[in-house]
Amino acid sequence: MSSTRTAEATRPSPVHTATMHPADCRALDRIEVGTRLGDFELLTELGAGAFARVFLARQRSMQRLVAVKISADSGTEPQTLAQLDHDYIVRVFDQQVLPGTTPLRLLYMQFLPGGTLLGVLRWVRATPPAERTSALLLDAVDAAMEEKGEIRPADSAVRGEIAALTWPETVAWLGSRLATALSYAAARGVLHRDVKPANVLLSAEGVPKLADFNISFNPSATEVSAASYFGGSPAYMSPEQLEACYFGRDPADLDTRADIFSLGVLLWELLTGTKPFDDVSDDPAALLARRRSEVAGRVPTDCPPALRRILLTCLAAEREDRWSDGDVLAAQFELCLDPHARELVDPPARSWRNRLRPYLFPLLALAILVPNLLASYYNRELNAALLHGLDPSIAPIRRAYAIGVNAVCFSAGTITLLVLGKRLLTVPARLRAGHECDPALLERTRRDCLRFADWAVAMAIALWIAGNAGLAITLNLVDDPPIRTAVHLLLVACICAAVAMTYPFFLITLYLVRCVYPLLLHHDGDLRADHAALSRLRTRCHHYLVVAASIPLLTIACATFLPVDDLLATLTPLRTVCAGGVLGFVGALLVFRVIETDIRALLRVGSAQE
Repeated sequence: MSSTRTAEATRPSPVHTATMHPADCRALDRIEVGTRLGDFELLTELGAGAFARVFLARQRSMQRLVAVKISADSGTEPQTLAQLDHDYIVRVFDQQVLPGTTPLRLLYMQFLPGGTLLGVLRWVRATPPAERTSALLLDAVDAAMEEKGEIRPADSAVRGEIAALTWPETVAWLGSRLATALSYAAARGVLHRDVKPANVLLSAEGVPKLADFNISFNPSATEVSAASYFGGSPAYMSPEQLEACYFGRDPADLDTRADIFSLGVLLWELLTGTKPFDDVSDDPAALLARRRSEVAGRVPTDCPPALRRILLTCLAAEREDRWSDGDVLAAQFELCLDPHARELVDPPARSWRNRLRPYLFPLLALAILVPNLLASYYNRELNAALLHGLDPSIAPIRRAYAIGVNAVCFSAGTITLLVLGKRLLTVPARLRAGHECDPALLERTRRDCLRFADWAVAMAIALWIAGNAGLAITLNLVDDPPIRTAVHLLLVACICAAVAMTYPFFLITLYLVRCVYPLLLHHDGDLRADHAALSRLRTRCHHYLVVAASIPLLTIACATFLPVDDLLATLTPLRTVCAGGVLGFVGALLVFRVIETDIRALLRVGSAQE
């Protein structure tokens, strides 16, 4: 619905009604199919509204078919549309003003033979939910083309891509492209303000393109008119747009999140065949109340949880709770098109990953503690035979040193990691409890989530190297061991540090990437923002896999510094560490493959809109 006001008015009146000068109406009514207007021969009428009529026409000078929109000569629509050159926006070529006592504007643009999403919606409503597939979109396009005498494309990669999708995935595919178009327009100061099925045209391949920006708001336009401020279809309007049209809210306060709301209504309707709101009345107050109430949330059984979450976020009553811009929304829709990524970010309700989320602290503690205890066992076994040959009076000193070092190292490491990971330990718990968090805090928490394993690794390296170096210094002070003993202790420290850094890294990363990081994306869903951090994490996974493979090799190197007698005494511990290192590498490799698959899926989604 469009609204008008006088150019002198500075604030909207409480209620606006769409009007058009009677002379303009008569001039539009006199135009008939077969008429030649300048360079254009009108072939058939494609559509008509209160303010304009659209014809399929042949442009004689260029020998091409175009869509011609004829309306009253007012507003800044041509200037607004001229700056929009995008794959998912109908391309406007030029305009002409038809002379006469009542001047009319002729705007000619790209002709799309596939009909509109309104036609697709009719097919959806006529098809039982269980039988809806991507063929609905292609069949609707083919039917529209047949009406116009157009021929279906014989070989189309896009049609093949669409044919492989389920119906919910088809809705997400359309949504991703339309969200990209809204982002492109918003970046140029243009809001659509009338996103609805009839204003989304389809190419012969089924590609959607936004049309009819005649009610767009362009803040850079010098002319302030009703076309700049008001318009839209109440059934698809956001709460703030309804308030601007009917209840005195400043229209300039609207932003792209109003269009995102309208897009959410459109896509929900395509998905289910019904609108998300039970609009039983056209009364603006009733419509506004419905939008402020809870959305029912009925979706088809085959709808991925990710798509339902995304659409409900689009339909949030408060615009601060919606997606911040079209690119963020487009990336979320791309998530729905990647089965692995969407299952990762939105696992089934009974998934083990959902069940493990509340146990973040104990699971991280176990992931760090268990490998460090294993490293302590290796350290004791590898050093026992070697140190057994030293002065017996050193044994109590060594035990006291080990107890003191372990107490200090574990305490220092625990306190340091608690300080570094305080956001990671508190923010997910707040989100699970339903509390809101500042977007900047969520972004920092996501970064912490991807770096926490590195902090644990750094602590392990520092403490193990320092602990064994301290042991070598202590032995040197109370005795005079051979140089090979110091070398042996250093190699043992490297083995233990490798165990204490590699296995926790993979265990922590597996848990955080699979269980915690997706939860943070629900509330701050710009999947592109962490692209670089995820790429670096993937690279580090490769590096730590190499470290895991080096543990058996370091054990063999350690044996070369032992005299024959000591080597025979430590042969069993060396075999144990080697065998454990091989098994550890196999386990690390399996976990690595899971983590890499997850990161690749997230990177695919994050880069889809770049």
